[in-house]
Amino acid sequence: MGIKQNLKKIFSTQTETTEEHHDKRFQTRYYKAMPDKAIEELKQIFERGKGFEIRDYSEERGELIVNVKQGKRALMVVTVIMVRPYRTAIDFSVATDTFLFSDFGYSGKMIEVMYSELDQRLTYVGTGLAKEMSTFR
Repeated sequence: MGIKQNLKKIFSTQTETTEEHHDKRFQTRYYKAMPDKAIEELKQIFERGKGFEIRDYSEERGELIVNVKQGKRALMVVTVIMVRPYRTAIDFSVATDTFLFSDFGYSGKMIEVMYSELDQRLTYVGTGLAKEMSTFR
């Protein structure tokens, strides 16, 4: 990881997952599930967990917007996309509500916890698989 990435990580109040993130922990994860099953599992996690409030859900976009009210306050956006039958990509974006210049890794830790919970509930396939799955090579 370069100096630029380290500085961004230190002085950040937001973390999000992407297909080609430099940190493998924050690459898009793929699961063997249909989007409706993945969203149902996510809803259960948020409903059973303390301090989560589902603010909005868009079936068309496959997005859940969640307020985190316990611990540090944060806004979490979860995107669920079917890339092919029984292959669903899940991305997170967590922005911490703080007046400080950094959330000291809180948003990243929250993403790790969410992925860990999903790994227990859904069949994990891999990370950053878009190039493998692409039919336009």
